[in-house]
Amino acid sequence: MFLPHGVTALTTAPDLPRFTLSKVFTAWSLDPFLTVMTVWVAGLYICGVLVLRSRGDHWPLGRTFSFVILGMGSFFVATSSGISTYDTTLLSVHMVQHMILSMFVPLALALGAPVTLALRTLPGTSSKGPRHWLLAVLHSKVVAVLSFPPLTLALYVISPWALYFSGWYDASLRSAYVHEMMHVHLVLVGALFFWPIMGIDPVPGRVAWPFRLLLVFLTLPFHAFLGVTIMAQDSIIGGAHYAALREGPMASWLPTMAADQKLGGGILWGAGDVVALVFFAVLFTQWVRDSMKEAAREDRRLDMLERRAAVESQQPE
Repeated sequence: MFLPHGVTALTTAPDLPRFTLSKVFTAWSLDPFLTVMTVWVAGLYICGVLVLRSRGDHWPLGRTFSFVILGMGSFFVATSSGISTYDTTLLSVHMVQHMILSMFVPLALALGAPVTLALRTLPGTSSKGPRHWLLAVLHSKVVAVLSFPPLTLALYVISPWALYFSGWYDASLRSAYVHEMMHVHLVLVGALFFWPIMGIDPVPGRVAWPFRLLLVFLTLPFHAFLGVTIMAQDSIIGGAHYAALREGPMASWLPTMAADQKLGGGILWGAGDVVALVFFAVLFTQWVRDSMKEAAREDRRLDMLERRAAVESQQPE
């Protein structure tokens, strides 16, 4: 089933069949802007990899898989599959989309190391050309401020509260443009927070491993508290929009707004904890690998010092 993007966001009474898991894979609604953006971003990354390979340089396959398949692939599924088709019909479906865009997609993109790939493939040098421009951006005061860990944590925590407890979410239900920008915003805020913590790229804002674990740990109560708050409140998020849907042809199968909101809050709560555990696992693995590399470097340094001392001891005085 193909529906033009914006039907559920701009029409008061769309006629969609009952939502089931199979609809995620069959009820596609391609968004022209987001689809083109997905193709361009993934295409540029693949071009960078091909440039490296044409020079005989190595680029880990896992990074390409993480960025193109897991990252941009998940973004495409979240914004074009049945999740997108029903995201303005059921708040619970939107919450699934929210978690994919704000947590999983930024993590996968960060593990793909696109900044490192760009620095290795862009023409120019460190003093001129596109490579210089990228380095200038990375070393700019704006990027330094936007990557400051306490600020990125505050943005990541406050953003969902602003989305669901202001007029922003209601506006996204009325306007396809605001709806698209909300999707992009969720990814960008997630990237600002997770990129310096989880990523491989040499970006500003990187902190010591224990502090990275602490930052991820601080997100756990935030998701739980937000989910519980949404589940417990009497007022309905996007109430006017969802009430209008229940006066149309879908009234026969739509759950009550209160039940759907409780399910949505539960998804936000539970999924946040599960994804955070994945983050902990990735961080721990990265920490162990970094420690092993550091130990290997230290062993090489000590071996070199021992060899040098042995040579000096054999020299005649």
